[in-house]
Amino acid sequence: MLRSTDRALGVHRVLEPRGTLPQAALRLDADPAVGPDEVRIAVQRLNLDAASFRQLSESCAGDGEAVRTAVLDIVAARGKMQNPVTGSGGMLIGTVDAVGPESPLGLTVGQRVATLVSLTLTPLRITDGLAGWDGRSEQVPAAGTAILFARSIAAVLPDDLPDAVALAVLDVCGAPAATARVVERSGARSVVVLGAAGKSGSLSLAAARAAGATNLIGLVRDDHEAAALSAAGLADRVVVADATDPLAVAAAVGAPADVTVVCVDVPGAEHGAVLATADGGTVVFFSMATSFSAAALGAEGMAADVTMLVGNGYTPGHAALALDLYRHQQGVRSLIDPRVEA
Repeated sequence: MLRSTDRALGVHRVLEPRGTLPQAALRLDADPAVGPDEVRIAVQRLNLDAASFRQLSESCAGDGEAVRTAVLDIVAARGKMQNPVTGSGGMLIGTVDAVGPESPLGLTVGQRVATLVSLTLTPLRITDGLAGWDGRSEQVPAAGTAILFARSIAAVLPDDLPDAVALAVLDVCGAPAATARVVERSGARSVVVLGAAGKSGSLSLAAARAAGATNLIGLVRDDHEAAALSAAGLADRVVVADATDPLAVAAAVGAPADVTVVCVDVPGAEHGAVLATADGGTVVFFSMATSFSAAALGAEGMAADVTMLVGNGYTPGHAALALDLYRHQQGVRSLIDPRVEA
C-alpha cells in the first residue's frame, strides 16, 4: 500500500526504477485510466524547453522530420518527454477531461489549462504521431493524454491571450517570479540578464525593474538581438557578447552586478555569470543547459563570494506575475510575440 505522500508525488506511476520519483525515473506508466487523486488532460500542444529543442535540432542537423521522430521515440520509450541528453522537457496545454474524486487541484472537466510542472515528470501518451508538427519549432501541436498528480500544478488558461502566447509565457514563468523575489529580498539595484532578448530573459528584466532594480543590463549574442532589446526599452544598457566566453562577458558587463540571471539555452555560461556578479551578490541559473558542478567549482576557483541559486520553476503566484508582465509591458510583448507560432 502506497503512502498518501507517495501517491501525491506520482510514485505509483514509476515503472523503472521502482521507488524513485517521476522526474528521476527512466520510465513512467502513461496509462490514461485516471486514479482517484489524479487528473487527466486531453493534450493540445506541447512546449519543449529551449535547451532540449536546441539539442534535438542540432543532433538532427535541423531535419524537422528527424526531430519529430526523436520526440516520438522519447515519449514512447519513457512514458514522458524527457530529453536524455539535457534531462529537460517543457510543459503542455490541454483540456481537463477526467478528474478523480480525491484530486485536490480544484480542476473541473472542460477547463482549458496549462501544466506548470515539467514534462520530465508528467505521464504522457501521444496518439496522433505529432502529424501537425514540422519539427522546427518549440511549440508542438499534439493529441494525446497526460496525467497530473495531487502535488502537480496547473493554471487555467486566460481568455484574453492566444493559447500559443499563454503557453510560451507560462513555460518560463518561474524565471521572472524568482528574479523579483531575489531583487526584493536583497535590495539589489543592478541586475545583469544573460540571454536577455528571449522569453525568460525579457520577462526577468521586466520583473527586476518592477521589483526595484534601477540599473538593468541585458546581454545578448548578436547585433540583431541587441537592436530588438534596445527597441523594447527593457534594459538601461544592452551589450553583445558570447555568453560562453567568460572574459568577453566580464568585459561587456563592466562593473559586476548585484544579481545575475542566466537565461541562455546553451551550456558554458556558468563562469561568465560568476564573473559578472559582485562579491556578495547572487547568480540565478534558469538555463536547463547549466552544469551546476561547473558553476560551483568555477566560483571556487575564482574565489568568488557569490550565492548561486538553482532556478526552481515554481514560486507562489508565478503564473499570474508572468502573464501580467506580458499584458502590461509592450517591450516584453515585442520580444515574445515574434517567437510564438500562432
